[in-house]
Amino acid sequence: QVQLVESGGGSVHSGGSLSLSCAASGDTDSIACMGWFRQAPGKEREGVGTIDRDGRTTVAYSVKGRFTISRDNAKNSLLLQMVNLEPEDTGMYYCLAAKDRKFCYSAWWVTAEGHESNYWGRGTQVTVSS
Repeated sequence: QVQLVESGGGSVHSGGSLSLSCAASGDTDSIACMGWFRQAPGKEREGVGTIDRDGRTTVAYSVKGRFTISRDNAKNSLLLQMVNLEPEDTGMYYCLAAKDRKFCYSAWWVTAEGHESNYWGRGTQVTVSS
């Protein structure tokens, strides 16, 4: 089992910045891929970015150049630095820990939520006002 706890959400105006953190505990040696997903009201959960144990990242086109994902394997933590935030970035942001490295590829993101060996945090809210 893996436990994930997100922190760092908040409310900012358009153009502002926020940083999110995710602390992982438990069977962290089994984690091959970590990532951030978000869900806006009335919409499906979507991938924001993922990172594997070697530090290779995949970032969604909609946030490329504005969001940076990083990982500290020694501290079992995941970070998401967000700049130039837009109202469209509003949503609940969830941390993912996946045992299967395939979820580091964006083609698999759409199946991540329902996969039995994936772990999710409870989420942290990000609100961007115009």
